[in-house]
Amino acid sequence: MSSTQYQEGATQVALFRYALGIEYAGYNYHGWQSQREEQVATVQETLEAALSQIACHPVSVICAGRTDTGVNGCYQVVHFDAQVERPSRAWVRGTNTKLPDDVAVLWAQRVSDQFHARFSAMERRYRYLIYSAEVKPAILSRGVTWTHKTLELSRMQQAAKHLVGEHDFTSYRAIACQAKSPVKTVNSLDVYQKGELIVIDICANAFLHHMVRNVAGVLMKIGSGEADVEWSREVLEARDRRMGGVTAPPWGLYFVDVKYPPEFDLPPGNKGPFFL
Repeated sequence: MSSTQYQEGATQVALFRYALGIEYAGYNYHGWQSQREEQVATVQETLEAALSQIACHPVSVICAGRTDTGVNGCYQVVHFDAQVERPSRAWVRGTNTKLPDDVAVLWAQRVSDQFHARFSAMERRYRYLIYSAEVKPAILSRGVTWTHKTLELSRMQQAAKHLVGEHDFTSYRAIACQAKSPVKTVNSLDVYQKGELIVIDICANAFLHHMVRNVAGVLMKIGSGEADVEWSREVLEARDRRMGGVTAPPWGLYFVDVKYPPEFDLPPGNKGPFFL
């Protein structure tokens, strides 16, 4: 597999590109993206610090999809360039010895220079877990979103159908979203029950800032009977975030999968979280 080179003074330094699969619990972090000027913990900085110890030089990673404060990752994919070659077990086991318990490297693989964790991705998948019960849960209190309201599954399923396909999702993105275009393609949006949990499973080519949490907020309001089933479509067609209701909490949101062209031959996602 080829490697790139860069000039360091008068010396040509070879770079070897690696892809990693990452799992993390987001509730201790201020999101994925590095925020060094804010001096807060992020998943990116935590991972980079650990990888840098294994590489014996500073490492920067690029991820498939940035996640917000409190959002979890079951199958985040990143890539980075290293000046050294290491076997996969060194990047996995070695890095994990340098990481806190709430971040783990699942696998590591050499990839071609054409691989890019973000731009090579064809689609991404999130799952939002809702615990609907009169009493709040103590176990997984930051792993699910709790509501005391009774949610009617069939109403949420009907409302979800309006959001499948290519649409302008302006009403479903954060006002501060910096994406160049609000037009995204939702390939599937399923709502189903798994044990005590209601699961919103959404797959799209890409996502806008807070898009999944805003979709969840709308579907929960419809499921509780506070809004009509057609409201999800009306919000979509308004193209106005002010029409979109409350943004659901980050607890219970999981980045669970990302798909790449088959030529990169990456391990398949586990579509977690594991307790489902």
